[in-house]
Formats: sequence, C-alpha cells, structure tokens
Amino acid sequence: MTTVPPTGRTQLLHDDGSAVRVLVVDDEAPLADLLSLALRYEGWEVRAAADGTEAIRTARDFRPDAVLLDMMLPDMDGLSVLGRLRREQPDVPVLFLTAKDSVEDRVAGLTAGGDDYVTKPFSLEEVVARLRGLLRRSRAAVPRAESVLTVGDLVLDEDSHEVSRGGTEIHLTATEFELLRFLMRNPRRVLSKPQILDRVWSYDFGGQANVVELYISYLRRKIDAGRAPMIHTRRGAGYLIKPAVQPATIA
Repeated sequence: MTTVPPTGRTQLLHDDGSAVRVLVVDDEAPLADLLSLALRYEGWEVRAAADGTEAIRTARDFRPDAVLLDMMLPDMDGLSVLGRLRREQPDVPVLFLTAKDSVEDRVAGLTAGGDDYVTKPFSLEEVVARLRGLLRRSRAAVPRAESVLTVGDLVLDEDSHEVSRGGTEIHLTATEFELLRFLMRNPRRVLSKPQILDRVWSYDFGGQANVVELYISYLRRKIDAGRAPMIHTRRGAGYLIKPAVQPATIA
C-alpha cells in the first residue's frame, strides 16, 4: 500500500513493499531513543546498539539498509566498527555521528569508507534528510507513491520529470522542479521558508532564506504567467499552492 509520512514526503520502501531497516549505534541512550523515534516516524524499521560489539552482532542479524554510527563508542571507535560492518555488508551506507568538527576528523571518516557525517549537535530533520539521500543513492529503497501529482490543472510526473498546466508543457530547472514537487506534495498547506530550505536545498545550502523568494518568483513566471494564480504567499508565514480560482463567466 502507498503511504506518505506525516511530513508529506514519499515513504521509502523496498521493491517488495517492506520497510527500510536502519541501525542506530550510539552509547547515549536518550539520543539513541530520540533518533530511533524520528526514524520510525518515517515508517522505517529501527534497531539500536549501544556499543561496537552489539552493533556488529545486531547488523549480522538485522541486515540494515543504512547505519547511523557514532564515531566514539565505549569499546571501539566508529572506524573500527565500520570496517567490521563492511566486511559482511560491503555496500551498506553509513552516516557518521561525530562530536568532532575538525576537517581532519571528517576526512578520516569519509576516507575510511563512511558515506556522510553530521556533527553534534544536529537537527533530527538533517539526519533524516541525509539518510534518505543515502538510501536513494544506494538503491536499497525506492519511493513508493503515485508518481503523478495533480493540483487543479497542474500535473507533475515524478518519474519523467515532466510538468504541464492545462495540457501545456512547462520546462523547469532541477531546483524549480524540486520546489514545485514539495509544494504539490503539500497542497493548500502553508510551507515556511525554513521548511522549504531544509527540504529543497537540504544541508548543502548555507545561504540566506531569500533564495526561496527568488525561486518562488521563477516558478510563478512559468506556472502562473498569463493564468489564474496557483502559488500564493501568506505574509509572515510562507507559501502554498492550490487549484486556481477560475474567473466567473457572464452568461
């Protein structure tokens, strides 16, 4: 069955429809519990381990699709755990959690075979976004939702990346497409600039929120130009998309 998490994002599932499996490895129990809760909220199956030995044992039985791995564990460091994990699951993506923020430490983790890292303190949204990216790139999971989004006479095909309004094709850049997709996955819902930045630009973007205004203006020129508007601003709150209100006809 197709399901969409409360965040409005497409749930990631295996081809057979089973849930994505993520192993959380951190010796701080409150943090591990919080991370596990956030990942379960995405509809994923989660197990946790408090040290390297338990992580290796759990991974052997659980066969995770991704691992969230703390660099500093009580019995061995994260790099050693990574080496052991990769001997049994060479392709499993690993996202490091680290309290260290020096370039050398980050490079060491990536050079050893880690796929990405987040530095403590971090936001749960950031961790989820990075894991989703790793899972997509690893092809361990695929989006399992309808590929065609429709709002009024606006149609977006997520598979072919084609967009049309009223049957007229609209050409969008990759970023414009992602922004429109996020809006259309949340019709009639006001999305704030921080929400849009986090979902569309993710952690790669470190600029100012006015980039959202800029790309909203780009979309309006292509989606709404010469037509009844679909993209609306709620001053001080954010942006939303909804079916256009057609002008009344006079008999």
